[in-house]
Amino acid sequence: DKHIFNKKWIRLCKEVLKDNGTIWISGTMHNIYSIGMALEEEGFKIINNITWKKLNPPPNISCRAFVHSTETILWAMKDDKKFKHKFNYKLMRELNGNKQMKDVWETSLTKPSEKRCGKHPTQKPIELLEKIILSSTDENDLILDPFNGSGTTGIVASRLNRKYIGIEQEKEYLDLTIRRKESDKNE
Repeated sequence: DKHIFNKKWIRLCKEVLKDNGTIWISGTMHNIYSIGMALEEEGFKIINNITWKKLNPPPNISCRAFVHSTETILWAMKDDKKFKHKFNYKLMRELNGNKQMKDVWETSLTKPSEKRCGKHPTQKPIELLEKIILSSTDENDLILDPFNGSGTTGIVASRLNRKYIGIEQEKEYLDLTIRRKESDKNE
């Protein structure tokens, strides 16, 4: 069921994705392998496999496995050689001390200040979304997040002058997004 669901929403995203657009999907070991397979089955080519190394991962309370200190972020494009995806290589190099940026990104978990309006169980840090958005979009580009959650993608998109559409089925998370957006405006 999980794989069928992943294929369905990825297929729907592909239908609205521009030919030179890209898709970014983060996940833990619990779903990322299905996501990778679904991307390929739905006609995507994986550009990069980013490893997000969490500098302050939560402890493993059960003490029955290693601490989960990474998350995978897949960056993919439509598998069509006629089109080139956008990659702001020069900017990413500048942001990385004039060195090529690697596919292992080290950042802390979401800061408490980013959760002051409420929290979501899979909320990502603003710093992570800034890298993603800056690397593959330009000002006024449109970003779709089919799993809006706490709205981090939208907050960052707004800060970076991008257009944004977020989809969320849980009213409590839509309300959280609105609170975060209002709070962000006032800062």
